[in-house]
Amino acid sequence: MPFSLYLLALAVFAMGTSEFMLAGLVPDIAADLGVGIGATGLLTSAFAVGMIVGAPLMAAVARNWPARAGLLGFVILFLAAHIAGAVTGSFGVLVATRVVAAFANAGFLAVALTTAAGLVPPGHKGRALAVLLSGTALATVAGVPGGALLGAMLGWRATFWAVAVVCVPAALGVLAGIPGRMRGGGDLGGPDLRAELTPLRRPRLVVVMVLGALVNAATFGSFTFLAPLVTGPAGLGALWVPVALVLFGAGSFAGVTVAGRLSDDRPGAVVAVTGPLLCAGWFALAAFADRPVALLVLVFAQGALSFALGSTVIARVLYEAADAPTMAGAYATAALNIGAAVGPAVAALSLATGLGELGPVRVGGVLVAVALLLAARFRQVLGAGTEIPESEPANR
Repeated sequence: MPFSLYLLALAVFAMGTSEFMLAGLVPDIAADLGVGIGATGLLTSAFAVGMIVGAPLMAAVARNWPARAGLLGFVILFLAAHIAGAVTGSFGVLVATRVVAAFANAGFLAVALTTAAGLVPPGHKGRALAVLLSGTALATVAGVPGGALLGAMLGWRATFWAVAVVCVPAALGVLAGIPGRMRGGGDLGGPDLRAELTPLRRPRLVVVMVLGALVNAATFGSFTFLAPLVTGPAGLGALWVPVALVLFGAGSFAGVTVAGRLSDDRPGAVVAVTGPLLCAGWFALAAFADRPVALLVLVFAQGALSFALGSTVIARVLYEAADAPTMAGAYATAALNIGAAVGPAVAALSLATGLGELGPVRVGGVLVAVALLLAARFRQVLGAGTEIPESEPANR
C-alpha cells in the first residue's frame, strides 16, 4: 500500500478520536459551561448530524478541487474548529464548532476514500479502505482512552488542544504525500455532478449502503453503551471501562486489517463467515454479560467482527459507485454515519425497556440479523471486486 495512505489514516485517527472522545468528557463540559448533562449530549448529536449532511455536501463542494487542496482544507478547518472549541466559554459556540468539525471530518473522509481508491490498482479498494479505517480503529484503542485520561488530568479543553496538535502532522502529511492532481477526480474532467448522482438510482448501490448503515448502527449502538454493561451486569469497577474500550478497539484493528486482505476478492465469503458470528456474538454478549472474563473476550471478538464485516460492506459501496469518481467516497461516508447516528439512538431507547443495560447489544444482534437477511436476498451485490465498465449505463 502507498505510504500516503498511512498519512491519510493519521488524519482519520485524529478525527476519529474527536468523534468518540466526548463520551468521557460530557460531565466536565457540563460542569464547566453550566449546562445540564442532557443538553451536553447535544454535542454528540450535532456531530452526527453534521457528518451525515456534510459528507455529500462537502464532497460536492470539493469535487472540482485537486485532491490535495481539498484534503488540506478540511484538515485545517477541523483544526481551527477544535482551537475555537478549546477557548470558548459559550456552550452555543461549542455546539457550532462541533458541527463545523463534523462537516470538515465528513468532507475529508469522503475525499480521502475517493483519493485512496485512486492511489491503488482497481481491484484493491478494500485494502485501501482498511488502511483508512485502521485510523478509526486506533482512535478507539489509543485516542479515546488517551483523551479521557488527558481530560481527567488537565481538563476537557486539553483534549481539544491535543486533537488540534495531531492535525498538524496530518496536514503536513497531506502536503508531502498526496499528488497535486489526482486521476479520476473532478479536477481532471470527471463527469458532472448530475451524472455522479445518478448511481443513487441503482438498487445495488442503495442495498450496499443500507447494509453498511445497519452494520455500523449495531457497532456504534453497542459501543456507545458498553460502559453500563461493564459496570452493571459484569460488576466490574469503572477502571475496567477503558480496558473494555481498548479491547474493542484492538479487535477492530485486527478485524479491519484481516478483512482488508480478503474483501476485494472474496467479499461474499467474508460476509458469510463474519455476519452470522457477529449476530450471534451480540446475543452471546447479552447472555454472558454477568461473567467478566467471557464479556471481555467477547468485546474483543465483536470489535474484530464488526469492523471486518463493516469495512467489507463499505468497500462494496466504492465498487458499486465506481462511475461516480468524486462522490463515491461521500456515499460510503454517508452510509457509515447514518449508522453511527441511528444506532446509538435506537440503543438508547432499549435502555428504557425491561432489557436495561442488555438492550443495546441485543438491538445490535437484531440489526445485524436484518442486514444478513438483506444480504441473502441481494447476495449478487457481494460478488468479487469489479469495476463498472465505462460503457455501462449508470442507471442500470
